[in-house]
Amino acid sequence: MKRIWINKAGTFKEAQDFDTAYYLGLSSEERLETVQILREEYIKSNGLEFREDGKRLRRVFRVIKQA
Repeated sequence: MKRIWINKAGTFKEAQDFDTAYYLGLSSEERLETVQILREEYIKSNGLEFREDGKRLRRVFRVIKQA
């Protein structure tokens, strides 16, 4: 069972520092698992169909012309 952490920060900087420390404290596998959970929840909340072949991360490239 996943635990939910709540942190009350006085400033945005404190909140960012807490988030950074939290995610740096996770293993790489835990961070990837978190990304996958968030992806699945995003898909469900937007009424999109989640397929098992959607387990892989999509690669997105953007070509930017420099002046």
